[in-house]
Amino acid sequence: MSPLTIFILLSSLATGTITVFSSYHWFLAWVGLEINTLAIIPLMTKQYHPRAVEASIKYFLTQAAASALLLFAATNNAWVTGTWDILNLTSPLSTTSVTIALLMKLGVAPFHFWLPEVLQGITLQTGLILSTWQKLAPLTLIIQSSSNLNMSIVLLFGIISTLVGGWGGLNQTQLRKIMAYSSIAHLGWMMTILPISPTLTTLNLILYITMTSTLFLMMMTLSTTSINSLTTMWPKMPALTAITVLTLLSLGGLPPLSGFMPKWLILQELTKQNMPAIATIMALSALLSLFFYLRIAYSMTLTISPNTSSSSPLWRFNPSFPKLALPLLTSLALFILPLTPLILSAV
Repeated sequence: MSPLTIFILLSSLATGTITVFSSYHWFLAWVGLEINTLAIIPLMTKQYHPRAVEASIKYFLTQAAASALLLFAATNNAWVTGTWDILNLTSPLSTTSVTIALLMKLGVAPFHFWLPEVLQGITLQTGLILSTWQKLAPLTLIIQSSSNLNMSIVLLFGIISTLVGGWGGLNQTQLRKIMAYSSIAHLGWMMTILPISPTLTTLNLILYITMTSTLFLMMMTLSTTSINSLTTMWPKMPALTAITVLTLLSLGGLPPLSGFMPKWLILQELTKQNMPAIATIMALSALLSLFFYLRIAYSMTLTISPNTSSSSPLWRFNPSFPKLALPLLTSLALFILPLTPLILSAV
């Protein structure tokens, strides 16, 4: 794929997301979501392979169904209320339909079945975009209209997502599928706290994007997509391997790393709102997610072969991304926890 084509597609992705950010009209928001969907499909199939084609078709069908449901809900709301304003969503049918459509676009359980298969069939670069940038537009609409959506459905599906994301990743050996179930689990945390504090949802989203981007960039640098291939990484690049392990533990939410902050604040807020049962379920589901992060960390650090490695060490490598991106994202993914009071006072 030529650089000009990639530039046009990435510009279209940015245009679609910015359109959703700035829209006050349901039709314009739908147009922005459609631009996003149509721009990423060529990126999914840039390496022509049956698995990539299958992933792009699954993604297109799911997003098309969600967009059709969203357009139906917006049209029905305009028929009932006489307005297309995003903040004026009052029809019960439209409220439920918009909630389900946006959750389907995000991949929140029980509408999550497309996400692991799609992420497994595409490259790491496109997987990074799908796991981070493509979450921004639907989550913006959810947060913007959080006072009008069916929050009982959002809360229920959020709890289901944390459990499904934890259970689903236990037996996986492919890193992209593990990252897909990690995304489902983190979206569950965001959706659970959304009815109570949209600010915490935004903070969780920012930290999730930071940690996920760091891990995808490390996988690109290590050129690995499975747990088995990680066992030979320590002799080749010990420093980067150690940072990858710390990032995995941060993604799992272990203190004193950055990933502990959103889980700590969400559990604290749920306890303040007299929801101890939900807080307990969320904490136990975090242990499930932590298990498969620890599996990867174990494979990278404690399964070093006693024999001499037959592969040559990578004395020199030229990453395809900016060299400042990985150190900056790594610092944010590991060392933000002491700044928690400052962040809370700012938001």
